[in-house]
Amino acid sequence: MIRKYRYGAPFDTEAVTEKIETANGAFPYGKISLEKGFDFTYVMDEDDIVYGLGEANRGINKRGYCYISNCTDDPNHTEDKRSLYGAHNFIIVSGKTTFGLFFDYPSELTFDIGYTRMDTLKVTCADADLNVYVIEGESAYDIVKQFRHVIGRSYIPPKFAFGFGQSRWGYTTKEDFRKVAAGYRENHIPLDMIYMDIDYMDSYKDFTLNPENFPDFPDFVKEMKDQELRLIPIIDAGVKVESGYEVYEEGVEKRYFCQREDGSDFVAAVWPGDTHFPDFLNKDARKWFGDKYSFLIRQGIEGFWNDMNEPAIFYSSEGMEEAKKLAGEFYQDKEGKIHIWKMQGELNGLANNPEDYRRFYHNVDGKKIRHDKVHNLFGYNMTRAAGEAFDRIDPEKRFLMFSRSSYIGMHRYGGIWMGDNKSWWSHILLNLKMLPSLNMCGFLYTGADLGGFGADATRDLVLRHMALGVFTPLMRNHSAIGTREQECYQFENVEDFRNVVNTRYRLVPYLYSEYMKAALNDDMYFKPLGFVYPDDKMAIRVEDQLILGNEIMIAPVYEQNARGRYVYLPEEMKFVKFLTDGSISEEILEKGVHYVEVALNEVPLFIRSGKCIPVAEAAECVKDIDTSKLTMLGYEGSSYTLYEDDGVHKEYDKAENYRKLEK
Repeated sequence: MIRKYRYGAPFDTEAVTEKIETANGAFPYGKISLEKGFDFTYVMDEDDIVYGLGEANRGINKRGYCYISNCTDDPNHTEDKRSLYGAHNFIIVSGKTTFGLFFDYPSELTFDIGYTRMDTLKVTCADADLNVYVIEGESAYDIVKQFRHVIGRSYIPPKFAFGFGQSRWGYTTKEDFRKVAAGYRENHIPLDMIYMDIDYMDSYKDFTLNPENFPDFPDFVKEMKDQELRLIPIIDAGVKVESGYEVYEEGVEKRYFCQREDGSDFVAAVWPGDTHFPDFLNKDARKWFGDKYSFLIRQGIEGFWNDMNEPAIFYSSEGMEEAKKLAGEFYQDKEGKIHIWKMQGELNGLANNPEDYRRFYHNVDGKKIRHDKVHNLFGYNMTRAAGEAFDRIDPEKRFLMFSRSSYIGMHRYGGIWMGDNKSWWSHILLNLKMLPSLNMCGFLYTGADLGGFGADATRDLVLRHMALGVFTPLMRNHSAIGTREQECYQFENVEDFRNVVNTRYRLVPYLYSEYMKAALNDDMYFKPLGFVYPDDKMAIRVEDQLILGNEIMIAPVYEQNARGRYVYLPEEMKFVKFLTDGSISEEILEKGVHYVEVALNEVPLFIRSGKCIPVAEAAECVKDIDTSKLTMLGYEGSSYTLYEDDGVHKEYDKAENYRKLEK
């Protein structure tokens, strides 16, 4: 059962697609105060677990820390960070009393979950203008499925998007991309996508191409596609201020950019230098910007990734002027001493300065709304602009789309990647723990930058991270300019990487099938063990193993120099390893705790008792996977219902898409 409680005058985020009438009477859980903004307080039982918050730091159980929903461009995902790129305001309190809460509020919202007081959950925001949805059900898992139903069907990508992708900030010329293609194809490592970061553009201008490097772009797109490789370009949120640049001039003429209070177009610096931000909350501007994707689609492009859409700000015109003034007046005192720490602090504070988010406005149905009041909706509506445009440009075709910043509701238009992580072992585990939390909020197509974006990767870290990435819908190796090159063919014993990526392609029929079932049934692709084994106290507390679909459990190795790991099995399972020679080892393990050995070049998984999964032969691209010759792996006498469509169009609900397979 879902009830809606309305406070003040909420902004319509359009996160919820089902009509839910406003409830009467007192709020059923905890206490709500409206004296100073909005304040919800609930005293938790000692054994309560708090699930949710999507792309948030720390664990699957969110107890013990403070989280702030405030979409933030921050590449240093350390344990002390309270805000990341997304704002996903859905939580479940599971324990003595179990209920879910969705705080539909588009500005900064704080979740103090046992941080100030270990037994107290507090949710607060500055303005008491929000809808709060209360979801009650038989279990935490049941509550998730109810919530997923009312926020709308999750985005469904084309099937090629379940292949492996290679990316690096720094691929600039056609030769750079050809080198990547050759590195994978010559080493027979499967690959379906090569990503294009900001250097493919002309001076970092959206919907342009560098004329020197890509004078014949449609021919180059075809050249790659002839090798079954798709180019996936990036689109940034800022539009360069430059006379003669069509997108800029149109946006200025039609008043489609975010404006200052005085009506002038707001200026902020990002990659191109001075930019304007499209007003994605203005439906006319959203349509205008979305239609621009056709520039690249007409040249053969079938997928995109949206970036810098928190929106990221390097500095604003106002912020730079203030910094200059402070440099002259403040950093040198009367005795001539230079206050270097103050100077450094002020300069660091130029980027993503909260003051800048109060300097520009959106036009929503003729009403002027200050950006900070709806900040968390910017990235969501940028990706919505693209998703709605795809439906106009080619209504029957699926396009790949994922974003960095998001709010619940964006899950209907695209997936997300987990942002600018680092080549740190801890980020493999953080990647794992975000997966079920994001699924709870509707984001099924997700994954992290495998091997880490920032810092220098090591061979063993890349292999271990990719062994987790085998199972994430978005499987992409991505790294930053200036860091160690980490494409699979850059390391010794390339056959080890070939086996890991081969394993992904052997499992694509199963992974795609489970993804589609989850999307079509408002279900989860990744689940915490406690959702499947709610009466098992040990399973409920496990945070480094996940149930994928309905048949398997994953338990990746995520520690440096580890030769294996301990796992807890809530029931008998079959321990499976995909070995580097292409063979598969199988061993039945009883319920309980086991130490399992997993070499660097092996991919482990566990098949649940009485279940089986389909496995294909390896192929070098998704198109070449032969699903007419599948091997069933698992328990004798079991069966599996395979979902399979053409992977291109949107005819999801046909009976012939389902096929029963026997073991």
